Amino acid sequence: MQIIYWLLIALMVVGIIGAVVPAIPGSSLILTAIIIWGIVSGSFAAIKIPLIVTVVVLLLSVGVDFLASYIGAKQAGASKWGQIGAVVGLVLGILGFLPALPFGGPLLGMLLGPLLGAIVGEFIYRRELWPAVKAGIGIVVGTLVGNLIQGLLAVAAVAVFIVTTWPQVFGG
Repeated sequence: MQIIYWLLIALMVVGIIGAVVPAIPGSSLILTAIIIWGIVSGSFAAIKIPLIVTVVVLLLSVGVDFLASYIGAKQAGASKWGQIGAVVGLVLGILGFLPALPFGGPLLGMLLGPLLGAIVGEFIYRRELWPAVKAGIGIVVGTLVGNLIQGLLAVAAVAVFIVTTWPQVFGG
């Protein structure tokens, strides 16, 4: 039982990483691990609190993701073109379709892709470089802040799970 518990904790750590890094499942992975623990332990009463907390975290994460990107874009004066460019840039960066970089790979692509995509999208819309750069930076900063908040929410969800289930597993 303890081995399964530790494997699920490891899965939750991947979920925490996924809450911060795009393209990796985040809070939904944590929620899945909690449900698996409820099935394995045969006690959904024991996971009631972590389950509720994680569902709330999942909903908050979705809201934070949209809100942080929107606020970052709005503060920088970005248009929908910049936001669309950021999403396209993120996908291209993750898939490695950006020009080959000597280091960093997909992780660097996840950072540079949205920035370059937002700048290109804004430039197509406005035909002015400086406002396009400003909008691209705003979108990326908003997204990074949102990802940080999502990571903190995911850590909180895992902490609640551990605090509420530890005594059940380890008797203390």
